[in-house]
Amino acid sequence: MALAKRTYDSGARGTLDGVRVLDLSRLVAGNTLTQVLGDFGAEVIKVEPPAGDTLRAWKVKGVQTNWKIYARNKKSLGLELREKKARDLLLQLVPSAHILVESFRPGTLETMGLGPDVLLERNPKLIIVRISGFGQEGPYRRRPGFGTLIEGMSGFASFNGFADREPVLPPMYLADTISGLYGSTAVMIALREVEQNGGHGQVIDLPLLDPLFAVLGPQAANYRLTGEVKPRTGSRSTNAGPRNVYLCKDGHYVCLSASTQKMAERVMRSIGRPELIDDPRYSTNAARVQHAEDLDAIIGAFVRERTQAENVAFFEKAEVTIGPIYDISQIVEDPHVVERELVADYPDAEMDAFPMHHVVPRLSATPGSIRTPAPHLGEHNRPLLAELGISDAAYADLRAEGIVCEGESRVKIEEQ
Repeated sequence: MALAKRTYDSGARGTLDGVRVLDLSRLVAGNTLTQVLGDFGAEVIKVEPPAGDTLRAWKVKGVQTNWKIYARNKKSLGLELREKKARDLLLQLVPSAHILVESFRPGTLETMGLGPDVLLERNPKLIIVRISGFGQEGPYRRRPGFGTLIEGMSGFASFNGFADREPVLPPMYLADTISGLYGSTAVMIALREVEQNGGHGQVIDLPLLDPLFAVLGPQAANYRLTGEVKPRTGSRSTNAGPRNVYLCKDGHYVCLSASTQKMAERVMRSIGRPELIDDPRYSTNAARVQHAEDLDAIIGAFVRERTQAENVAFFEKAEVTIGPIYDISQIVEDPHVVERELVADYPDAEMDAFPMHHVVPRLSATPGSIRTPAPHLGEHNRPLLAELGISDAAYADLRAEGIVCEGESRVKIEEQ
């Protein structure tokens, strides 16, 4: 794996420099949201329990791969928020913060005496992001908010996969990451209201369900118009054809999409079957969708005579929209990925180097940066609490009482 080697750009200044974020969330949604803010310069303070964020437990060969990705550019403050003294310390930090992110089950923050009314009284300009599975209101508000449940209930799984098999859940943190990305946008909208319009702080209700349902597009409208539930169609499209995944001679796959009439005609000419253009089964997009299985068989037979690389080269020369289906071993070796340094190796204490994706998106004038690696539990306790006037002696007492924590997390290790 030939990746570019980078060092942490500790001196970089981002557009969000000066914005302080208190991140009380756990797992992927909140950490995605605050990673975006941190990548563009915000000071993100992860407020962790003695066990640490659960992401620390998701290890591969003993390495906290998830934590290293999602906690880069962040600081760690270890607080036992079940103790009143710890909650008091958090409240003392609230006036200096611009954003607070939490992902407790709805009602938990209020039970802790840290509800929005309390927080906004301390800091009327504070933006509070409340992440949950189903939202702060509604009959399902207290249900566990795991992404898997949302990916099932949202309708995503019901039309993902093939018609003759069971629904397929995504193999990655789809609901969480989409919610986190929506959340980062919402925070910027709320921050503009405060900074540009002189407005007050507010609460952002950010469930996992709503954003994932939103990105599924016009499913409700389609159902209203047709009265039909969209079936699972595998990699085919019900809107345009041909569009599918095709097996190559070397066992790899390519994906082809011809969503315009001209592109579809170009495909048929390129495979040596120009007569199909006038065939009523394939002459229009609607006809091609209706006869997708037959057309896929024709294209598939052509593709199977060539390797993945040969197919990509052939169809690209014919100006047909085709691409390889990569696995991770191919992605990191692709010349485009290498030249753009989509992934780069960063110094790491546990590995020779740790590969991380670049900051997304790329801004020409104010790009983000990876300034610091993911922190150890409680690594930044002393400087953060020193802001509150906590002396070394008082800090030692807080440690002895279990109010603050640092060092190794006590979270149960779960190998992935």
